[in-house]
Amino acid sequence: MVKEELKNFITFIRTQGVAGLAVGFILGKAISDLVGSLVNDIINPILGLGLNRLGDLSLLSFKIGAATVSYGKFISLLINFIIVAAVVYFGITKLLGKLDKPKQ
Repeated sequence: MVKEELKNFITFIRTQGVAGLAVGFILGKAISDLVGSLVNDIINPILGLGLNRLGDLSLLSFKIGAATVSYGKFISLLINFIIVAAVVYFGITKLLGKLDKPKQ
């Protein structure tokens, strides 16, 4: 019985594309980390200098009474999102579109 269930489980993994899904998550995390480093370590400091602010763009904030509004981190995450979306769109979607076109 256990042997049969193990066989069914392996068949499920193969037929449902679970392994491909796992690889996709792993690659997605790696791309996200890479883009996060690009934004936090390269783009934000350059933008911070370009805005005549010394330091990291993600540290920008202002105070309203006792509350601190940290808008720099939001800007950093927005830049990160735009880059990830561009990589997904131009890198993956366009590439898959070219692969799906029938050859003439």
